[in-house]
Amino acid sequence: MRTQIRLNEADMPRQWYNLAADLPVPPQPPLGPDGKPVSPDMLRAIFPDALIEQEMSTRRWIDIPREVLEILAKWRPSPLHRALSLEKYLNTPAKIYYKNESVSPGGSHKLNTAVAQAWYNKQAGVKHLTTETGAGQWGCALAFAGAQLGLDVTVFMVRVSFDQKPYRKMMMQVWGADCIASPSERTRAGREVLAKTPDTPGSLGIAISEAVEAAISDPTKSTRYSLGSVLNHVMLHQTIIGLETKKQLALVGVDKPDVVIGCAGGGSNFAGISFPFVHDKIGGADIRIIPVEPSSCPTLTKGPFLYDLGDFSGMTPLLPMYTLGHTFVPAPIHAGGLRYHGMAPLVSQATRLGLMEPLAVGQTECFTSALAFARTEGIIVAPETSHAVAAAIREANRAREEGKEKVILFNLSGHGIIDLKGYDMFMKGELTDYELPVEEIEKNLKSLKDFPKPAPLPV
Repeated sequence: MRTQIRLNEADMPRQWYNLAADLPVPPQPPLGPDGKPVSPDMLRAIFPDALIEQEMSTRRWIDIPREVLEILAKWRPSPLHRALSLEKYLNTPAKIYYKNESVSPGGSHKLNTAVAQAWYNKQAGVKHLTTETGAGQWGCALAFAGAQLGLDVTVFMVRVSFDQKPYRKMMMQVWGADCIASPSERTRAGREVLAKTPDTPGSLGIAISEAVEAAISDPTKSTRYSLGSVLNHVMLHQTIIGLETKKQLALVGVDKPDVVIGCAGGGSNFAGISFPFVHDKIGGADIRIIPVEPSSCPTLTKGPFLYDLGDFSGMTPLLPMYTLGHTFVPAPIHAGGLRYHGMAPLVSQATRLGLMEPLAVGQTECFTSALAFARTEGIIVAPETSHAVAAAIREANRAREEGKEKVILFNLSGHGIIDLKGYDMFMKGELTDYELPVEEIEKNLKSLKDFPKPAPLPV
């Protein structure tokens, strides 16, 4: 029985899949300050033309440049594993498969889009990229991509993660990037936040504001901004994960999974594993697709679908998405990459159309599941990934209780070797669950009352 299913380098997908081509009701456009759809010209200050085109594209398939494939081939195709030891431990009739994105140089899926974005910026003559990062995985990914392609990189890292995860900062520095705790004194946005709340743990929304400001204020005009999640072109680049997985499942005779699971913060790794299977579900396949988020940041499970800003200070367009409000400052849980206030518009629209079944899980269940996975399968997963592991174990236990054979697939989006502090705190009994109160959400949403409202779904 095969425990690893591998593809040859020649079998790596040569195109990305764009879900925007197939959604039964297309997502609504991002809006500018005037309430009108954003034009390409409005985005050119922060993105190169090729990425703007991908962001707005409704083409189903988009070619992956040869030079991008050559860099991705340093670790791709990534392996698909059958979790035989976990299945035995759970005494489940389910077959559990996981796509192992932790094998990349940065230890996560983030490099799939970091390399693509860096390459397109390089082609456009850009010299310097700015970005934000939560847990540090995205910052590390862009630092690696910058080193590969000769670009300078500045990363604004959410302060609580900057303090919790010093080795992420060191990884970025090894690859030549400058890592700054956010909010910082380097930008107007950062200084304004610090003046009001000097002890703030920071948020991804604040860090995005700083990174965008740093990009657009460069007097040489040779700096652009790069984002690790949420936007359409990021989701596009990540679909190489699910496209490889389809080929790998076919090698072991699996026509389709019954359940597809991924942790969800901004949506990138979840989109990567799920969108190719959402395509099948739209075509009639019986597949349950589950984005898993923290109960402390329940964007999909408790947030309304509204137009909201992607950042704290209002430097980004209004996006149609499930949101907790752009002023939301999350609790300092260890899954730093899942602490974003909004969800990717494509994931949001698919959820709105009933193609997804969102789930919120507390961090103690996640770490309990992660320990079980580490002690059976051997991989210490990132706190973000532990949410997907927890949901997979729930589904496997349900299969046992129902006496049904199922194929469960989840994305192992990253390893947790640099996140051992969270494991240590959990094993010492120092971590607790926190469920975001509805009152807190309602307070944050007051700042959206004058924003345009999304159109209702057609009857």
